[in-house]
Amino acid sequence: MDFTLDKYRELLIALKESSLSFRLRHDVDLLPQNSLRTAKIESQLGLEATYYFRMVPESYDESIIKEIYSLKHEVGYHYESLTTCDGDVDAAYNDFCSNLEKLRQLAPIQSICMHGSPRSRWDSKDIWKKYDYRQLGITYEPYFDTDFSKTLYLTDTGRRWDGYHVSVRDKIPVFQEKWESEGLSFHTTDDIIKQLKNKDSLLITSGYALLITTHPQRWNPFGVQYIKELCMQSAKNIIKGYLIKKR
Repeated sequence: MDFTLDKYRELLIALKESSLSFRLRHDVDLLPQNSLRTAKIESQLGLEATYYFRMVPESYDESIIKEIYSLKHEVGYHYESLTTCDGDVDAAYNDFCSNLEKLRQLAPIQSICMHGSPRSRWDSKDIWKKYDYRQLGITYEPYFDTDFSKTLYLTDTGRRWDGYHVSVRDKIPVFQEKWESEGLSFHTTDDIIKQLKNKDSLLITSGYALLITTHPQRWNPFGVQYIKELCMQSAKNIIKGYLIKKR
């Protein structure tokens, strides 16, 4: 079964035992307690990751943020201010700064990452067409500060590893098509693990480092929450596919 916590641990072990350089990123969109579970698994394996929290009740949990930081993971800000401010760039910047200051009361924040908000007409990365996040002490925004000519981006968007086909914003234009043409497109977690364990595989010999994004609410022990997430995400993929066609 895919997208269980056991499968996530298996993926981490395969990554750790491979020869590849990798970075782990987590978007905490919902169910922050799930993020604490994955953070503990990573800590047990001696791995560090970055957890990006939204400033909404379904993501922002101060006790969990503090505990994840105490496990020596990085905490980042998963911003969506242009969406929440209805496209007003100046208001969005002020909202961003206010939220950043609040989050910095819990952990040092040097990394940020845009939340896709697929139903919104606004792309929150557009704040940085007018303002400069580096002036706020931010050193990394993955969509701007990753060299994708040297880094392969793998994301579980859509509860699948080739979900960029039904993703509104969590994808890397141009490079995505290049990676696919090179045979570096995967559907299941086992597809990735199999490549990681084969020293002659395309993934290992490609020369790419990896940037791996997961959404911890998708990774659950089998049970009610597992089935709920499976059904909800299947429905969302249909809706997102429709939104992409409209655009």
